[in-house]
Amino acid sequence: MKCDILIVAGLWNSGPEHWQTHWEAKYAKWERVAHRDWHAPERDEWVAELDAAIAACDGRPILVAHSLGCMLVAQWAQAGSHLNVAGAFLVAPSDVDAPSYPIDAGGFRPVPMTTLPFPSVVVASTDDPYAEIGRSRAFAQAWGSKLVEIGDAGHINADTGYGPWPEGERMLEAFCSTLQP
Repeated sequence: MKCDILIVAGLWNSGPEHWQTHWEAKYAKWERVAHRDWHAPERDEWVAELDAAIAACDGRPILVAHSLGCMLVAQWAQAGSHLNVAGAFLVAPSDVDAPSYPIDAGGFRPVPMTTLPFPSVVVASTDDPYAEIGRSRAFAQAWGSKLVEIGDAGHINADTGYGPWPEGERMLEAFCSTLQP
């Protein structure tokens, strides 16, 4: 597999109208990280599956994550893999430590609050039901990520009107232009 972008979907695999699905369909080289179980995630299994997807790439991919996928990226970084990525575009990181998280977090608690060893940007909504804006700001600061707040955008998914999401695609392109080849 040759990939520049790895899509790191969250819980329930970002449905058919989600921006990740639109982007993956638009770009033939982009690949989605596959998980055995999208409904009952287990941290160690998901970290291993992400590591395998990164290993299958010809070079250092850019991770494009949403929701629990953002937590997966942080957990993978903390796990100390010998593999490298070029960067991570982290959209609407869900707060697995919050009592409002919709399922058992499957070992994703606590949220890693250490600097990521690669460039990253966090795109956050001020009214995300799965992460208060203060927590999203704290994630970005702890991870060493640039923070982009896009206002009241819910969970930045299809349910809140973010299907193809061309503005997000432009943000990703801008981020990619800052990365080392």
